[in-house]
This record gives sequence, structure tokens and C-alpha cells, in this order.
Amino acid sequence: MITLQAPASKSVSHRTLIAAALAHGDSLVRHALSSADLERTRDILHTAGAVLEDLGGGSWRVRGMKRGPEGGTNEAADCNVGESGTTCRLLTAVLAAGRGSFRIHGAERMHERPIGALTGALEHLGARVHFEEKKGFPPFVLETHGLAGGEVAMSVDESSQYLSGLLLAAPFCPSPLCISLTGNKVVSWPYVGLTLQIMEDFGIAFTVEELSDGGWTRVAWRDVTEARPGKLRITVQPGSYRCGEHTVEGDWSGASYLLAAGAVGRNPVLVTDLRADSLQGDRAMLDILRAMGASVEIRDSGILVSPSKLSGIEVDMGACPDLVPTVAMTAAFAEGETRITNVAHLRIKECDRLSACAAELSRIGVKVEEGPDFLAVHGTAPEGPVIAEGTVFATYNDHRIAMAVSLLGLARKQKVIVDDPSVVRKSFPEFWNVWSALA
Repeated sequence: MITLQAPASKSVSHRTLIAAALAHGDSLVRHALSSADLERTRDILHTAGAVLEDLGGGSWRVRGMKRGPEGGTNEAADCNVGESGTTCRLLTAVLAAGRGSFRIHGAERMHERPIGALTGALEHLGARVHFEEKKGFPPFVLETHGLAGGEVAMSVDESSQYLSGLLLAAPFCPSPLCISLTGNKVVSWPYVGLTLQIMEDFGIAFTVEELSDGGWTRVAWRDVTEARPGKLRITVQPGSYRCGEHTVEGDWSGASYLLAAGAVGRNPVLVTDLRADSLQGDRAMLDILRAMGASVEIRDSGILVSPSKLSGIEVDMGACPDLVPTVAMTAAFAEGETRITNVAHLRIKECDRLSACAAELSRIGVKVEEGPDFLAVHGTAPEGPVIAEGTVFATYNDHRIAMAVSLLGLARKQKVIVDDPSVVRKSFPEFWNVWSALA
């Protein structure tokens, strides 16, 4: 058995550091992820007025902004989000709750990722947005004197991070803010649950309501598993984030590669530092592996996954899109077809992840069908695909593609070479060191 430690949750690290930076007084955040994306978030929070002191070992002392985010007056404050979509979407809304001018920009790929649904809602609440190139996309300058309360409708067809960002900003409104969901579908809803959990932990009051034949009914937010457009709204009360001590849990997204390694490799893998009752949507990896036939055991010490005979499944992954590359590569070791559905939004991630997965699997002879919102992988069970000598897998400047393709060599003990190993710094900088235990 090989024991591996899960990295700190990227999603929870972002949200916890943001909430601490918005709180009055000093907070202590432990076990926060250190990665390129979190560096972008910390730098922008510092630019907006927070003080973040690195205590080492993933611990940070955070002194919150005295009056909320403060931007430039004569010149816009520089807010470089790099390649982090989470930073861009969450902090665009949070900064709009402050005062001053902020220039939001990032890497080239970030300027191709839409944000119009969020900026439209912010403009409805009083902010002004000036797009420098293409309307609805970074780079842009945000000018604000704070956000008004009241009501706003928001589509989250493209990303739940639009809603999470607005929720984090809402306590700064002078009156309650009611956010109603519109659009055709809700993707990645579990991440909204993480946002609400962090807000609750920091003392923010809110209510969640669902629409039924009897009208709007208040529900416990933890009981919401699916949100239908036009059927759910969240009202956040004005208030102050409360400082305190917070520990970030392990990351189910980053752990997915380690868990899958236990199913397709030659040795059982025990992954530690994961909460089996986590609200993270990517906890779904356990259910997916079980459905494929993997041996999964929840222990006090962690999650144990053992080598198993896998079978193809059909799975809706709209709520856990970050797992798609992991599941696609795992499917190469299964018997039959694995069909991944409801994932059109993966085409606007760090790369077009559906096309990237299809291309890299096809490179080693795995049959893949790709549609607008689905991926079908025909497994080569039981030993998995053969990697020809000299094969170099493309990473598309995407951390999740780089980590997922690493699974392809485990069953036959083949060496997997990627064109840019450094891309993992975005979310799991220690990945290659951890992965070396499996080689």
C-alpha cells in the first residue's frame, strides 16, 4: 500500500483567504494551498488593502481591509489574475463591493474566457465596466462606489463562480441583496455550497429559498443538491465578516488523480487529509470510481482505493467538471464505453478540455468520441493502452491535463512524458514529487 497526502483545497483556500481579507481584525488561516493561482489571489487582496503574512507551512496571518476593497483614484489599481479563472471571477465581484478603480487582466487565455454574465449583474448594481478589447471578456477596468442592494438576476450557465463572487461581495451592500438564478442550467452547484459554508463560518447571514406550487419556501442551504433556473434565490444580509482561525481541508480535485491511481495502478493507494463528508463537488470521485467497479474503502486514516477491474459507465459531470480529465483517463482502463455528459462548459476552461482529452487519448490509440457537451471513451481493459517510445503528451498549458495523463502509464509501468511539467504549479505544485511514489 502506498500512502499519499492530498493537497490543500484550492477552492476552499481562495474563499477562506478572501473572507479573511474582508473581515475586521486579524485572522489565522492554516493549511492554505500555495500555488500560482493562490498567489494571484493573495497579491490582489494585498493591492486592495489587506495584509497577508506568510507564517510558513501553509499558514497565513491576514489583517482584513479596514473599509473594504480600495482601488485607485487617479489610476486603476493593477489586478493581474494570471491564468486563474477563480481569482478573476471571485475577485471581480468582491472588488466591485469596494471603492475606486481596478484594472482586471491576465494571461492570453484568460482574455478568451467570458465574464459578461457577472459584469452585467455588477453594472445592474451600480458598478461601471469598461472593456478594453472584446465586450464581455477581460481585460477591463472596473469603477465602483460600492454595490447597491435589492434584486439581481444572474445566469450561471458558464460558471458557478459568478454566483460565488457575488455572494462574497453581497454583505457590503447597504441593504439585503437577493440573487435569483436564471439561464438554462446550473453547473458546479457544489462550489456554491462551499462559498455559503465559508460565509457562514465567517458570520454572514443569508437565506436560501426554492419556488414550488406554494410559492417561495425557505430551505436549509445544505439540503440543496440541485438548483434549477427560476426556482432558487439567495438573499444575503448586510454585515461584517468576522475574523477568527480557520483550517483549509484537503482538495478532492487534486486528490482525484491519486485516488484513480489506486484503481488503475498496481498498488493500493491510501490518500490522507480528505474529509469524507466534504461539501466539495469533486468528492463525487468516490461515487464515480465505485460505479466503475473500483474497490473504495473509507478509513479513519484516509481513503483507500485498490486495483480493480473497471467497467464503463455513463455519468453526468456537470457538477464536477474538474474531474473530467481524471475520469476520461481512468476510462481508458475500463471495459466498454464511458460516456461523460453535460460538460459543454469545459470548452472555456484553461483549455478546451474535451478536445484536449480526446486528442491525448487518441494519441495512444484509445477510441474517443467528442460532442458539443459529451465525451465517450472506449476502454482498452484490462491492462490499459500502450504508450509508444518517444511519446510526449501535450498539456495545453492546463494543469489538470498534465496530471490526468500521468495515469496512463501506471498499469504497465510506462513512463509518461509531458511537454510542460511546470503547469502543475497552478494548483498542485508538489504533484510530481508526490507522484514519484507511484512510479
